[in-house]
Amino acid sequence: MSRSVINPPALAVKQRWKPASTLCGQLRGPLREWLLDDGSLTARLMVKSEGQFRVQLLRQYWHHASLSETRLLDIAPRARVLVREVILHGKDEPWVYARSILPYQSLQGPLRRLGKLDSRPLGAFLFSQPGMRRGAIQVSCFPVGSRKIPQNLCSGASAWGRRSIFFIDGKPLLVSEIFLEKFINSL
Repeated sequence: MSRSVINPPALAVKQRWKPASTLCGQLRGPLREWLLDDGSLTARLMVKSEGQFRVQLLRQYWHHASLSETRLLDIAPRARVLVREVILHGKDEPWVYARSILPYQSLQGPLRRLGKLDSRPLGAFLFSQPGMRRGAIQVSCFPVGSRKIPQNLCSGASAWGRRSIFFIDGKPLLVSEIFLEKFINSL
């Protein structure tokens, strides 16, 4: 990483999500603005990449969410969820790793099409929905070698991420986004 954008928190050894306001003092430079922005990350990445933006679907599968995710979504620990993992590329570089948790109950009715997005951006859909509501943003520092980031995307630097719940027609889904080294180097 060519720029010093963080003062790694003492709790970087074990990754934990915290309200954005509690970690803001540790964030430096332009990454802070990206982490705290409550608008569409997809739209911002499209602009930053000068239209050279694409979504790469890594995998999508039915499973159970992590304990932290179930607590935030207020769903049962063994509830069935659709897990969607993608890489958001800008200018042919992996910029953001995103993991979305879509509870089965949230995919009923008109929202069932969310299960068939493939390589289309979830963010574009979310921010086009009338009445969509976004919950509070949480941020976290991911230590070097974190198992929360696919191994081939890990670098020799810690990474910052954010997550928040989106509500469409009162139905929740969780989106987590981790900013990768190539994106941070482009700032």
